[in-house]
Amino acid sequence: MKLNQLSPVAFALLFLLIGCQQHEGAAENSEDESEEAPPIPVETSKPVRGDIYAIYTGTAPIEALAEATVIGKVGGEVLEILVEEGDTVSKGQVLARLDGDRLRLELGESEARLRKMQRDYERNVDLSDKGLISVGDFEKIKFELEALQASHNLAKLELNYTQVRAPIDGVVSERFIKLGSTISASDPVFRVTNFDPLVAYLHIPEREYRNIQAEQAVRIDIDALEGPPLIANVTRVSPIVDPETGTFKISIEIYDGQPRIKPGMFGRISVVYDQHANVLQVPRSAIIDEVGQTSVFVVESDIAVRKTVETGFSDEGMIEITSGLTDDDDVVTVGQIGLKPDARVTVINADQETEIQVTDNAPTD
Repeated sequence: MKLNQLSPVAFALLFLLIGCQQHEGAAENSEDESEEAPPIPVETSKPVRGDIYAIYTGTAPIEALAEATVIGKVGGEVLEILVEEGDTVSKGQVLARLDGDRLRLELGESEARLRKMQRDYERNVDLSDKGLISVGDFEKIKFELEALQASHNLAKLELNYTQVRAPIDGVVSERFIKLGSTISASDPVFRVTNFDPLVAYLHIPEREYRNIQAEQAVRIDIDALEGPPLIANVTRVSPIVDPETGTFKISIEIYDGQPRIKPGMFGRISVVYDQHANVLQVPRSAIIDEVGQTSVFVVESDIAVRKTVETGFSDEGMIEITSGLTDDDDVVTVGQIGLKPDARVTVINADQETEIQVTDNAPTD
């Protein structure tokens, strides 16, 4: 019988039979493809327990807490320079000497006038005792003597100013004068910097105000220096918030006995304001954040299982897990991107040590 001779009912049954056979064949092919899909390679590690710290991190330049620009208090020619940049000096130490010939002559003249007036005063003391001079005249002589004494002291002080002295203990960080040059009063001569202590001023967003307090531990990493980080403490916390920047300032004094740190260097400053002891931690890279939900993948019988977790502090590449995991879970740390729940996986580091090593990077006093 030809196809065009079939009744409509028989024709419909024939097409239904062909469709079922095609569907069964497609399902069998799909099952075969699923069975043939290779497992996804991943790396895992077990969570670890250790202390983790809440840290605020920022950068700030290192400055000198005490620094003074030495200025000339009198003018004159520079006759002698006694220190150079880098020299350590003490408060009151002579740094340079200026020409003081004119001031020396003025002092001698002032001293001569003062001696003459002292003799006049002594004679008039006897006359006043005998009532041979009026009280007003005697008081006038007395005032003139006092004025000459003050003038003489001023001349002596100005002559002493020809010796330029250090106003503070420290190191000569800059020299502005040259031998033989002539300076005027108020011209800068040297800059003296005290390196003990140095200070860093860190400006912190106001949302952190309740977390930062004086005496908290601080770790300072300076890229220009080798060796371990410096340990310091928060010295002062400003009681106000700058309304323009929305930040408050903290001061950190740094004592460097070597000394290695120089003003102007930049430091990465970490302020530790809280600690959770012996908590469960996983690498930060293992966390998957999607639409407000935080999760990780764990491997159970070679199957990827997605678990929702809650997190706490994060520091040095590790993050605290407050709920959702146990110490024995095998957490996927490599290969979790794009991984689907219930996917077959193979752990490629199964024969290696899978426990994460936690490093204690908290500042200590």
